[in-house]
Order: sequence, then structure tokens, then C-alpha cells
Amino acid sequence: MTVALDKTKDQRLVHSGMSWQQFKLLQESFADSPGIRLAYYKGQVEILTLSPDHESISRMIAFLLCQYFLNKNIEFNPLGSFTQEKEQEVSAQADESFAIGSSTATTPDLVVEVIFTSGSDRFLERYKVLGVPEVWFWEDGLFRLYRLRESGYDRIERSEILPDLDINLLTRCVMMASKLEALKVFQQEIDRA
Repeated sequence: MTVALDKTKDQRLVHSGMSWQQFKLLQESFADSPGIRLAYYKGQVEILTLSPDHESISRMIAFLLCQYFLNKNIEFNPLGSFTQEKEQEVSAQADESFAIGSSTATTPDLVVEVIFTSGSDRFLERYKVLGVPEVWFWEDGLFRLYRLRESGYDRIERSEILPDLDINLLTRCVMMASKLEALKVFQQEIDRA
């Protein structure tokens, strides 16, 4: 049976009761499938197909953050969507991730997830196990920021990793129709600050 996927929208398929070994085999079978992300947590596997809108927003956030790092002279390593894993327990691929303060670090300090299908709580549980200090969600045209504490993630209004970053400006620029104009406006506002 062939299932036709609507490539204009993100789609999510969840399967429970899968072992780590089964997940790793499934992961291998999707290794050459662009636009598909796999995640694993506590026996549950999630397969997500990404829409062009999803990818566009994700890349725009990355471009703007890289522009910010350059302007503020902040050393960073853009880790993108590489797979982060804790053997036998969790596997996750962020939309964007960054190590801050190093150009060679491979452990992210900041993860950004673009949410079109729901379920940000499941992401927080995964990233808690992985020990990611700060997680941002882009959903419905807004950012929600979370900081890892001893008891789990707390919602924060301002980034603790990038405390001088104007999240409202970032949001406004991500929402602009013209990507070129968004980059120009973002740079102008950073220069003014």
C-alpha cells in the first residue's frame, strides 16, 4: 500500500513500542531521505515530514541568528539538525541548533524547533534527557523560550544565553514576507541598539 504525503504541510506519524535497535534500523532506512526527521524517546518513534514553509522559517531563524552572532562578535558553531542521542534512551534532530562561545563544540547550548504539528512538550522531555540548556519553539508566529533548571524546563521571557537579543525584533523579521528586507531591518535595528 502506498501512502501519498501532502508535501505542502508537515506530517507526523508516531509509533509506540519500538526498541532502540529497531529504531536504529529504521533510522538507517531513512538515511537518504531528505525532509524526513526521526526521533525516539522511551520506545516511541516519531517520523516527521517537513514542509517547504517549515524549512523556510527554520533557515530564516538560523540566518538571523548568525547575523546577530556576527554583529555581536559571539563565537558559535551552527550545528543545524544533526542527530543528538543518548544511547538506548533518546534520539532527536532539532530544526536548528547552536553551540555558543566555541567554533568547534558539538554539544548545543541552544536548540530551535519550528512547530507546525503540535507537541512541544514531547520535545522538552527529549532535550531534558540530552541536557540542552535552552530550547526555543517557533509556533503560530511566536517564540516560546525555555531554560533547563534542576527540576526541568522553565518558561522564560528573554534568552539567558543571548540576553541582549530582542526576541520581538527577531519575531518581526521572521514574519516578514521579503527575506532580504528582513535581514536588512534586523541589521539596522541591531546597529541602532
